[in-house]
Amino acid sequence: MPVLAGLIALAWVTLAIWERSPYGRYLKHDQLGAIGLAAPGLVVEQALLYIAGWTLMTAAMMLPTVLPLLEIFRRLTRQRPDRHRLVTLVILGYLAVWLAFGIVAHLFDLGLHGAFDRSAWLQNNRWLFGAAPLLVAGAFQFSNLKYRCLDKCRAPLSFVMQHWHRGGTRTPAFSLGVHHGAFCVGCCWALMLLMFAVGTGSIGWMLVLGAVMAIEKNMPLGRKISAPLGVILLAWGTLIVLNHTWSWQA
Repeated sequence: MPVLAGLIALAWVTLAIWERSPYGRYLKHDQLGAIGLAAPGLVVEQALLYIAGWTLMTAAMMLPTVLPLLEIFRRLTRQRPDRHRLVTLVILGYLAVWLAFGIVAHLFDLGLHGAFDRSAWLQNNRWLFGAAPLLVAGAFQFSNLKYRCLDKCRAPLSFVMQHWHRGGTRTPAFSLGVHHGAFCVGCCWALMLLMFAVGTGSIGWMLVLGAVMAIEKNMPLGRKISAPLGVILLAWGTLIVLNHTWSWQA
């Protein structure tokens, strides 16, 4: 666990350094549309930098939320000579799911950039890109899918016992990480999409959202904040809509 905590801390430090470097734009999504304008030889390189940035962000934000499961798995496999490799495979499986989600989210965002460039109406209504993620995330806080996935994430022991067998090989360890990652994406995808509303390169917002998701999944208080958080997000999105409405009428 100290090693994992050190890796998480290293991820945050690396993000802070990266954000201030000449490559900081690859942590943000506002210039994502420029990939298609790059020279053919640079397209793959730029895409890989965006993918690396997203993976680093998910490692920093989401690995703290899965520490209870990793600790339980470590204890169950502590007698095995390949225990460290098994834990590593669980982590890789978990991050692989978030990587897949990140690729889909970035492709969707890239499509929105293209639609924005072609639509004068969207260019005159930029507020939609701020209000829509907030309203979606707020509404999702009250969905049955959110709570079903959260219940899986909040019971790491039963989850490990369901998906792991003592005689398991390396493949089930990776599969365990993939299964848990899928439920984690299921309960947190809408909150992660807020990164596209507030700026994916904002260390402050990463810390806030990461802390909220960790509390929701692992703390007794988490069961009490889901609904109030949904109300706050819905109110925030509604205020953006009302502010635009008032401004338009004025």
